Amino acid sequence: MKSSLPLIIGMLIVTYIPRFCPFWILSQKTISPSMRKFLFAIPYTALGVLIVRGVAESSSEMVIPTLAGIGTAAIFSWFGRGLIFSVLAAIFITYVTLCLS
Repeated sequence: MKSSLPLIIGMLIVTYIPRFCPFWILSQKTISPSMRKFLFAIPYTALGVLIVRGVAESSSEMVIPTLAGIGTAAIFSWFGRGLIFSVLAAIFITYVTLCLS
């Protein structure tokens, strides 16, 4: 355990620095409205990529639950409910659809 502690602390520092630097750099500058809009769209873009990948990998048995999850995520994202809420709602609807079918 004692020999693992320096390794764990080193990995903590190495992974924390790239996460902290953008916040530190951007906190000292003003961001243009177009850049702010671009940064705001990144989580929804990531959600879209994950959904498309999930659709491509889904089996033929789960067509209806997959479409229900996609539709739910799209509707909640479109109405601006937030990324986490959209994902949780899609997971819930997919689960319910799987249980009912």
